[in-house]
Amino acid sequence: MGETARNLCLILGDQLSMRLPTLRHADPSRDVVVLAELRAEATYVKHHKKKIILIFSAMRQFAQELRAAGYRVHYVRYDEAENSGSFYGEVARLAARYRPQAVHVTEPGEWRIWTDMQAWQGRLQIPVVIHEDDRFFCSRTQFAAWASGRKSLRMEYFYRDMRRQHKVLLAEDQSPIGGEWNFDAENRRRLPPEVVPRPHRSFSPSKVTREVMDLVVREFPDHFGDSEPFEFATTAAEAEQALDDFITYRLAQFGDYQDAMRLDAPVLFHAYISMYINIGLLDPKTVIARVEQAYHAGDVPLNAAEGFIRQILGWREYVRGIYWLKMPSYAEGNFFGAKRALPDFYWTGKTDMRCMAQAIGQTKQLAYAHHIQRLMVTGNFALLYGADPAAVNEWYLLVYADAFEWVELPNTQGMALFADGGLLASKPYAASGKYIDKMSDYCGECRYQVESATGEKACPFNYLYWNFLAEHQDKLEKNPRMAMMYRVWSKMPPEKQTAIRQAAQKFIANLAS
Repeated sequence: MGETARNLCLILGDQLSMRLPTLRHADPSRDVVVLAELRAEATYVKHHKKKIILIFSAMRQFAQELRAAGYRVHYVRYDEAENSGSFYGEVARLAARYRPQAVHVTEPGEWRIWTDMQAWQGRLQIPVVIHEDDRFFCSRTQFAAWASGRKSLRMEYFYRDMRRQHKVLLAEDQSPIGGEWNFDAENRRRLPPEVVPRPHRSFSPSKVTREVMDLVVREFPDHFGDSEPFEFATTAAEAEQALDDFITYRLAQFGDYQDAMRLDAPVLFHAYISMYINIGLLDPKTVIARVEQAYHAGDVPLNAAEGFIRQILGWREYVRGIYWLKMPSYAEGNFFGAKRALPDFYWTGKTDMRCMAQAIGQTKQLAYAHHIQRLMVTGNFALLYGADPAAVNEWYLLVYADAFEWVELPNTQGMALFADGGLLASKPYAASGKYIDKMSDYCGECRYQVESATGEKACPFNYLYWNFLAEHQDKLEKNPRMAMMYRVWSKMPPEKQTAIRQAAQKFIANLAS
């Protein structure tokens, strides 16, 4: 094998798919495929240890699959002496070694990498070909065309167009199966005590994964989270087993209980596969086809199939479109002018608020929490507390194994914090402790009393909620979806309003100090 190559074909750590456009344009005998474990990518935020283990282990095993398929692979390990630590550094180093005619890469998911890539061709003095990532249902150009001229960019209308375009859950006359586009109203049931979910599929670390675990413990000791136990799939074959497990044992009840929460039960009926989709081990188009097939076979009800498909064909595609449409200014939004630092318990999980301890504790252990824990527990608290959106966005980006900025930022900035002023959501997803009590068993033995808004044992979510409404009344009271709650607030006796706001301010001052 010579040292020259026709092309360098770079694959990023979240592009571990055999159907990647970069590979479709690669000649196994004449091109060199490059994968690199990079300090810049592992440390631009202090990613959860399990997230780094997942990606590095999956990269190493994907490289083995590529070699077995006949590709020439140059793999750069994190601790190699020659490793420059950045994408451009490695492309430049290997271009000098292999003297390629061009560099090929599939468009990255994140703005910071995209802007960096724009300068590569001029710096390298050879062509850099950036291929469109067609693993998504909607291209960036298609989304921009859909958004053009619209007064409102609501996900629901985008989702319907995606269903029509890709012929998902449609009747012969192109109407939605079941007569409705969205069965969200049937997806909000509290989990009865007698319903016990089957444990999710987990995987024992391979030899490759064990080597990566040792590396991460050694090189990233101050990063968030626990490295063990490690149970993620790290190959496409294992990820397919995880998908099979979900469809066979949990999908049927996902629709009913997708918003439910239970003590010490982090996964419940959720798929637990978003991290595999987001790094390429699972193909989202295949996942949707499998779920739709399960519905047509009579194995799962419509509210389960539609509710799950909406998360991928709707939300996942929509937030990616919003991200690329609005960046880089989107990251700077701060509608409420929030400035407070995140409380320490976001890093430790040590708090008397049982819901927060549960959501953060499992995040620290697993690098995972489901969407309601993220939105209505940790996100809701950050909103009510007035945490700086930049700090909250960084936290969400680093603590979850499935978090990449294109999917994390719009969900946090737009949904959890309303920092974009209503581009994504029609109202802030603010809620008192009553919502958490309704959807979980967290409140039963909590130190705080969920029915109280004042007093030493009052649930902090309650007085923080009303304080948030009062603090931002000038911005929110004309929102038609907030009118009812402002009427409730206005009818409270002045002394109760004062007591609530004083309780909130005391709590905030104590946390801030």
